[in-house]
Amino acid sequence: MASYKNGITANNISAPEFYPFPVIRLADLYLLYAEALNEYSGPSAEVYEYIDRVRERAGLDGVVESWSKYSTDPSKPTTKDGLRSIIHGERTIEFAFESKRYWDVRRWKEIDTYNTQPQGWNIMGETPEDFYKLQNVAEVPVKVTVKDYFMPIRETNIITNKNLIQNYGW
Repeated sequence: MASYKNGITANNISAPEFYPFPVIRLADLYLLYAEALNEYSGPSAEVYEYIDRVRERAGLDGVVESWSKYSTDPSKPTTKDGLRSIIHGERTIEFAFESKRYWDVRRWKEIDTYNTQPQGWNIMGETPEDFYKLQNVAEVPVKVTVKDYFMPIRETNIITNKNLIQNYGW
């Protein structure tokens, strides 16, 4: 994928300049691969290697070493579920502002864990104690259902290809 940015020429005329825009980074491939390996065969040296490649670039110790030194649960990277949780955390940190969280949460089927009552501070509070008191900010929380894990298939695609069936709930 490519994008454009504005550039100013010698005559102060604005001209678009073509430049490549990265859609996927190497760190994304490493963490996706580590996640797939963990799901397939559980924790292994190869899974740790790909997680550590991402951590090394940030100047961090390896995942096993870090969890043995600084964690209250040093055995977490040795189990499939524990390493899955670690990989999810690594992806959340590495891609914090890259719009990947939405797709990760859907892929991990964890939407319902974030389906809670929205709360916020009491902006009408006159004292600090009243202001910082949590209160519900929405009438009804949004309910997430199974259909929310799928996107609808366009009707024109279904008409064109008679073998397609609309996704559940749509």
